[in-house]
Amino acid sequence: MELTILAFCVMFLLIASGGLILFYREAMLKRIAAVINPSEPGNLSSALHQTSHSFGVVVGSFERVMPKSQAEVSVMQKRMIRAGFRGEMALKYFYGAKVLVPLTLCAAAFVSGLGSLNPLFVYLIALSVGFLAPDFWLGKVITKRQMRIRLGLPDVLDLLIICIEAGLGLDQAVARTVKELERSQPAISDELGIVALEQRAGRPRAEAWKHMAERTDVDTVRNLVTMLVQSEQFGTSIAKTLRTHSDTLRTKRVQQVEEMAAKTTIKLIFPLVLFIFPCLFLVMVGPAAILISESFSNH
Repeated sequence: MELTILAFCVMFLLIASGGLILFYREAMLKRIAAVINPSEPGNLSSALHQTSHSFGVVVGSFERVMPKSQAEVSVMQKRMIRAGFRGEMALKYFYGAKVLVPLTLCAAAFVSGLGSLNPLFVYLIALSVGFLAPDFWLGKVITKRQMRIRLGLPDVLDLLIICIEAGLGLDQAVARTVKELERSQPAISDELGIVALEQRAGRPRAEAWKHMAERTDVDTVRNLVTMLVQSEQFGTSIAKTLRTHSDTLRTKRVQQVEEMAAKTTIKLIFPLVLFIFPCLFLVMVGPAAILISESFSNH
């Protein structure tokens, strides 16, 4: 009897499994395809990408409202490139945000009731802050990216020196450096990757490096480009040039840290005078002042 029940259960499970495979085969194939190829339309990442793209199109459509000249668009395009945004829609998103953010702040002021206190002042502040907020955000992104490039340049130079001394040319060393430091130094690897692509397209090496200096607008990168151009013109060793520049950058970084440490004593004066000294004065003089006031009140 027990064997019969066990055999019945086994047969039921086999038939049920076969039915599930037959009826849900298409769904299983879609799931397997989504795992193997994440770029399929049915994948969650693809759906999120489509949603973000649709949202970007909506935001970008507001940029037509913004009055702008060709010179202003050119300057803003350079700023977007320095921030690392090279997409075709990046500039439209930015100008769309300059229209959408003020409207959002005005709507928030209206919903929260702040606009009823002083409508002219509140809505004027909301429009001003919303219009200038994208510019401040973009400036902050540019500063952070330039700082990452400035801090990661010595490591990049060290790897370039190793590749050149191992027998690679400067172009091959740049391509190898981009591949090795893509995760640890993404900003400067991105810029070096553009340099490699420009050289493959036939642009002269000096011109490609000068374009990198203009894109990044970092003083250390400009100095590096100048040294590389001079080294190529005069025929000096590129490895020695890079090693000298790398040592100079590290020395400069140490000097900047020492300068910041020396400035701390001056910067501490204001917190001491404004916050710490009043507290000490209150603790030290407060009890005596209380005793003196009590003694005068008794008399």
